[in-house]
Amino acid sequence: MNLIETPEHVTLEPELPANACLIWLHGLGADGYDFVSLMPHIGKRTDIRSLRCIFPHAPVRPVTMSGGMEMRSWYDIFAMTPKRQVSEPQLLASVERVQALIQQQQDAGIPSERILLAGFSQGGAIAYQTAADCPSPLGGLICLSTYIAELPGKPFQFQPANQSLSIMIGHGTRDAVVPIMMAESARQTLEHMGFTPDWQSYPIQHEVCFEEADDIAAFIHRRIGMLQPH
Repeated sequence: MNLIETPEHVTLEPELPANACLIWLHGLGADGYDFVSLMPHIGKRTDIRSLRCIFPHAPVRPVTMSGGMEMRSWYDIFAMTPKRQVSEPQLLASVERVQALIQQQQDAGIPSERILLAGFSQGGAIAYQTAADCPSPLGGLICLSTYIAELPGKPFQFQPANQSLSIMIGHGTRDAVVPIMMAESARQTLEHMGFTPDWQSYPIQHEVCFEEADDIAAFIHRRIGMLQPH
């Protein structure tokens, strides 16, 4: 895969013409490079030779819960109780940015049904909200070590196009940053809305392990790909 770097994102262009796209959003304080190194492992488990992978960088901004320290953040977090109190305007602005990426891929000829969203931690909250707001049917949603953000001005609900979206939730049982009960709450919310998310837990902290990467590869295979033999 060919690595293309811009100020906005990192892109892995596949060796064959792209017919599908994965947009993967990093967590607080990281950047778009955070999960690039996992793709060779995923590529050993499923055929990604036609999969374009886009890893956007969040903007650098002060984060209140970190004492105002500037870091890459999809939105400000005012408090952790453990439910996050977040900046709704900043979160929705990040959602609009990801929606623009989805539209760009559609304009480039990739059907929305072959576009996957993935997000880790804070990036996962953006992935959840983007999928819910997307007017076109997506290929799948991968939510890692994350939660559904509560926005007082915007109830969480899916547009008709994605009311049967395939969703994977992965979380570490030892996660002290985003406790697993926040993922369980998201799972319950989705089940009440009629979804049957693919739930996976791992004996890890706030991170992604190779077993989880294998499950991500299997999810990608089910949605858009062909598994390669081990």
